[in-house]
Parts: sequence; C-alpha cells; structure tokens
Amino acid sequence: MSGAKRLSGKVAIITGGASGIGEETARLFADHGARVVIADIQDQLGQTVAESIGLDRCSYTHCDVTDEAQVKSVVDRTVATHGLVDVVFCNAGVISPTDQTVLDLDLAAMDRLFAVNVRGPAACVKHAGRAMADGAVRGSIICTASVAASTGRGKRVDYTMSKHAVLGLVRSAAVQLGRFGIRVNSVSPSAVATPLLTVSLGMSEEEVEVAYADLAKLKGVSLKKKHVAEGALFLASDEAALVTGHDLVVDGGFLCSH
Repeated sequence: MSGAKRLSGKVAIITGGASGIGEETARLFADHGARVVIADIQDQLGQTVAESIGLDRCSYTHCDVTDEAQVKSVVDRTVATHGLVDVVFCNAGVISPTDQTVLDLDLAAMDRLFAVNVRGPAACVKHAGRAMADGAVRGSIICTASVAASTGRGKRVDYTMSKHAVLGLVRSAAVQLGRFGIRVNSVSPSAVATPLLTVSLGMSEEEVEVAYADLAKLKGVSLKKKHVAEGALFLASDEAALVTGHDLVVDGGFLCSH
C-alpha cells in the first residue's frame, strides 16, 4: 500500500483531535485522502491545526464529549455537510490527576474522569453507530483504550477502570453493530509522550520516552504518537475489513510479561 491513499473519499471525525494522538491522527488521515473533522474543546488550537492541515481537507468544531447533545450535533452536522460519516475515532480522554489507589479513591474525581473517558466514547459510539446504520455506511469506529485496560495497576485506579470500560464498550458494540456492517475496534498504547502526559508528569517528551523505554520488550524504537496514529489508520481503512471487536495493542511488548 506504499503511496496509496488508504482513506480516499472517506469522512472522519476525530474527538480530541487538537493535540497529541488525535492531532497526529488527523494529519495522517488527511494525508491518506480523508476529509477530517476535528472535535475538541481546545478551540484556538483546534482551529490552528485544521488550518495547518488545510481547510479543504480539515475543519474544526467545538465538542465537549461529556455532553451527549454536543456529540450528536457534531455527527449530525458532519452528515449534513458531507452526506455521510465513514470513520469516527473516539480519542478524547484524560488521565488521573493523582496517583490514587482503591484505599484513597476520590469518587468525585473518578466521576469527572469517567465523564470523559467512558461517557464520552459511549456517546460517540452511540451516535456514530446510528448515523452509519441510518446511512447504510459500512463504517469504522475506533476508540482509544490503553494497556491499562488489560492489566491491574498499582496506582491511578480510576484511569485503569475507565479503560477497562472502553474495552467492554468496544466488544459489545462490535457484536451489536456488526449486522449493519459497522466495525468497532480499539487501539491501546502504552505511555505516549503526549502534551497531556508530559504536563501531568512534569517531564519533556524525551524524558517520558526514556523513562518508559525499559518497560517495552522491543528495543531500538521508542513509542511515539505516530505509531498509535498508524494503528488507527489501519483500523479505519479497508485493509481491516474483517477486523472488529479487536484491541490493537501498540506497546512494544509491554503487556507480554504482565
């Protein structure tokens, strides 16, 4: 597929597309021929990213994924503008503000995190699935999960719980939407040096990559945003036509010994 436009003619919505993995994926999808709609709460940044990609290929719209009405509005406007939506990448997410464990779990903080990490993807899958089914589109829905969805962790239990929930959503939606020809998958990276993580840890991108390099079993390559974006590109493309209910782990072998 070298040189091929793997998403030529497709319309894609990316939540959390103004920065980090979402921004990287928006650029990659556009380069592969997709018309991309970035949905985020970072308005100035999102508009700047869309303009840098090219407004003939990308647009920005405000969307807080914790508000179902806003999610529905983005999907509806995309269909009204472009006639359909082929790909929805449910990528918006946050990490725990503290290293809380079960014994000191702040349930109010957990509720706030779940509103973004669980309610958000659920709203996106619901309204993307409805739009694709109504339009008879054999679409692809992708959620950003995490290696934390496949193992227990010593801290940030609320984040781990939320990503386990994302896998449950993906697998259930794959079963329920398969009759419409809609594929639902997730991509699960280990620690990626996104702005969200670097700010949380108080480290630079290079420091994050070095700090987490020893956790990977695959040596000689550091996990970067582009690797996760390339995984999402595969799941969005027709190359993955028979792939659904799958969690594509992008972790350099981190989970092999967990």
